Amino acid sequence: MIGGPVASQITFDDFLKVDIRVGTIVSAEPFPQARKPAYKLLIDFGEPIGRKKSSAQITVHYTLEELVGRKVAAVVNFPPRQIGPFLSEVLTLGFADTNGDVVLASVDKDVPNGSRLF
Repeated sequence: MIGGPVASQITFDDFLKVDIRVGTIVSAEPFPQARKPAYKLLIDFGEPIGRKKSSAQITVHYTLEELVGRKVAAVVNFPPRQIGPFLSEVLTLGFADTNGDVVLASVDKDVPNGSRLF
């Protein structure tokens, strides 16, 4: 089954607890210390969130150069997570392709950095 089983039902209030925002990648670097191939991203979410770091396992479909300037969606209210020597502050969102490689979730029209998913 693609994507695994369907998660259990939640309430709308549960959904509102997850703060998903759009931001622009301002820099992307290799992350050779990661267990699985990954990049270190710096994403600008605008005010009041600002710029946040994220580790993303997106090396199969994206080059460092094409990531800069790209709009992405991320969960901004998870606690930071230490990944090796890097502190990932947000969870950049994506979907698995048929090989299990990550394709970024993004918007198809320009929206301001910091716009919340609803």
